Parts: sequence; C-alpha cells; structure tokens
Amino acid sequence: MTRSNDDTITAVSTPIGEGGIGIVRLSGERAIEIADKVFEAKNGKKVASFKSHTVHYGHVLYKGDVADEALLTIMRAPKTYTKEDIVEINCHGGIQATKKVLELVIDSGARLAEPGEFTKRAFLSGRLDLSQAEAVLDTIRAKTESSLKSALKQLEGGLSKKVNGLIDKLADITAEIEASIDFPDEDITPKDRMKLAGEAVSVLSGIKELIDSYGKGMVAREGVLAIICGKPNVGKSSLMNLLLKRDRVIVSPIPGTTRDAVEEMIDLDGIPIRLVDTAGIGRAKDPLGKKSAIKTKSYMNMADIALLVLDGSRKIDNKDREMFRMVKGKKKLIIVNKSDLGNKAAGPVFNKLSAGSESLEISVKKNINIALLEKKIALLVWGGSFDQSESPMVASARHKESLDKAYKSVLSVVGAIKKKYQPELVAVDLKEAIFDLGLITGKSVSEDILNRIFEKFCIGK
Repeated sequence: MTRSNDDTITAVSTPIGEGGIGIVRLSGERAIEIADKVFEAKNGKKVASFKSHTVHYGHVLYKGDVADEALLTIMRAPKTYTKEDIVEINCHGGIQATKKVLELVIDSGARLAEPGEFTKRAFLSGRLDLSQAEAVLDTIRAKTESSLKSALKQLEGGLSKKVNGLIDKLADITAEIEASIDFPDEDITPKDRMKLAGEAVSVLSGIKELIDSYGKGMVAREGVLAIICGKPNVGKSSLMNLLLKRDRVIVSPIPGTTRDAVEEMIDLDGIPIRLVDTAGIGRAKDPLGKKSAIKTKSYMNMADIALLVLDGSRKIDNKDREMFRMVKGKKKLIIVNKSDLGNKAAGPVFNKLSAGSESLEISVKKNINIALLEKKIALLVWGGSFDQSESPMVASARHKESLDKAYKSVLSVVGAIKKKYQPELVAVDLKEAIFDLGLITGKSVSEDILNRIFEKFCIGK
C-alpha cells in the first residue's frame, strides 16, 4: 500500500495485554466515516451526527454481530492532537478484543499507523514544533516525577521559546548585515558594529547556557549508572536492598553469593539512578566466578559513579586496595559499612587510598546514616537534587549537536564583526547558525531527520 499523509491512520494506543480498557485510535479525513461502519450507538444515531468532544455508548459490529461493547469518543478537527478528525474506540482490554476492533477498522478503510505517526502529524499540522514532539516521547519514558516535569516543560514549549528567541535575535542581526551589503553607501559604522557584536555575544551566551544544561538534562532523561562495588561479603547486596526499600538481591553471610550483576532504577531526590549490585571480585577459581568478575569490571568501566563499599569491622587488605585501584579516576563515594562494629578500616592507609574522595560510615544492619548516604549520592551526581524550576534543559544529543554548530558559527560572527569585517562572510555564518537552531524546533528539517525521530515512538502515539 502506498502511504500518504492524507490516509486515515489507526493503531492500538494502549499497551497490548490484559487490561480494563483497550483504545483503538483513528485520525484522518475518513475517521468518522470509518467509525460509522463499525460502531452502532445504543441510541441508534450515526457517528457523523455526534457533536465534537463527546462520548457515546454502543457496540462494535462484525457482519451484523456484536464484536465488543464499547465507548466511542469523537473529536473533530482542528481542536485535536493531530488537528485532524480523531475517533477513539474504547473497547475491553485484552489482546483479542483490541485486535478484533483494529482489524475491523483497517478492513473499513484505515491503514495501520507507523511508529509515532500521530505525533508526526501533530508536528506537520503545526500543533507542535519538533522539540515539543520529541518531548512527548520523553514524557512517556520519564523515569522519575522530576524528569516527567522536565519533559512536560519542553512539551509546553519552554525550550522552543528559548531557541526561537535566539533565532529572532540572529535574524535581526542578519537584517542589519545584509542591509549594509545591499546598500554599500550606508556602511555600518564602527559604533554600530560594536553594538551588533554585543547582540551576537548575547546570543552566544544564550546558546552556551543551553549547551551547559545538557549534562543535567541527560541525567534527568536517562539516569545515572551507579555501581555498588567492593570485595566479597562487605554488604553490597544488603545495601542494594536497603536503597531499593525491598528485598531484590539474595543476601547471605557466605562470600560470593552474588554471582551476577543486578540492575534496578531508584529515585533519589528526583534523580533517576540506575543502581547496579555487582559480584565481589576475588580470586575466581570456577568459570562462573571468572565470568562474574569480567561483568563486574565491564560495569565499572561504564559506570558514571562508583559506590565503593568497605567492611569497617576489618582492616584494609589487598583486596580493598585492588578495588581502590579499579575505581581510580572515577567519581566515587567511599562507604564504610558495619560502623556499628567500630571502624578498623580507618587509619593512614585508608586516608591515603581515599584522598580526594568523600567517605561515609554507615551500618546497613542498624540502618545508620542511610538517609545521609542517599543525600550524598544525589550530591555526587551534580551537586544537589533536580530543580524542575530551572530554565529549559537540553536532553537530546541531536539538540546538543545543533547547538554546538550554532555556537561555532556565532563565535565566528563575533570575531569577524570585531576584527576583519567582511559582511558577506558574516551573513553566511549567521544563516548557518539560524539553520542549525531551526533543526531543534523543526523550522529547518529534512524528511530523513523526521523519520529517525519518530521511528523511536510506539505505534499508537
């Protein structure tokens, strides 16, 4: 089938599986017509006669027989998600019920939507710009309440407003520069050039602010990988369970109980932390132990931060020294467990090994300093909790790349205006910066980029 943006599309917009409700969504010029073919309202009225944004009870029919009991919601263009007519059939949840309704809708003239096609149509219709459309996916995938708020800010247009403001300023500068090209008798004076340079520096500062937010934005979006490491039997798994607030990992006094890495997500002060409990690294004699050690080392290489656990009831030994060597150069917190039994690990050796890193004495068994530990982990990530009241943050590698390119162009503009002024070259750099910033909001974007963005979405969104 040849696919067109004029087609009426459909998809199941709820997770496949058992559930209370399954929603089959239609969007397009024929959405209401197709719904009329498969839905019979209890009051006998046609779907085409229903008012916009109303809900109606009835049945989905298949060859005159009832296929399912359903509620139908009708939303007429342009006040819809896609700015097209939208119909949603709320049937019973479950694989067979939703599958049957979807098949009937397709047989009646709709085609199955591509991944993200509903949101793509919202972008193409002008309801959302590209950064807002991408925020839809971030909203769906948000891992913590704070990352959800960050995504919603972008969805509401926070990032778009900031980027569009920068584009407008660059457009004003471009107009001034091009005027001097078109009318050489009215050349820009040195004073005017310094004013333009100041305006370009202001734009440069705005772009830099967005670039600098990328680290926090990625943390809010993807989370931080934190590895709990240490020699066998220091309390790593017990600590993992305590931070998760549930018994996720088997705990035993027998060294080497944990043979594989266990990864879970936790929320610390709004920061998504991918917490990994790893097997203790000792002298592995069996094949399984050797594989566990290899996997632990692999996680250590990938980890953003290391939570190095020591047994405070024992003195520092060679195994502890080896662990310190393995996390050397990595952002880390030294956790001295079993503090209720004293701290024999303390002393010159510990001070030398832990120099430059913060440490904390805790007791998992007695629940001592665990709340403080959580705060210190949050501080280790970026110096505090996630503040959703901040200005817009960049959480996309695509956005970061565009900002980097725009920054270089504007930096070149500032230098050219202040030094060897060649208006034609300055105008080229300005237009490149505007183009690159436009890639963020979709003002300048190719079909290939659109396809790469929306293929990450689920079918029904």
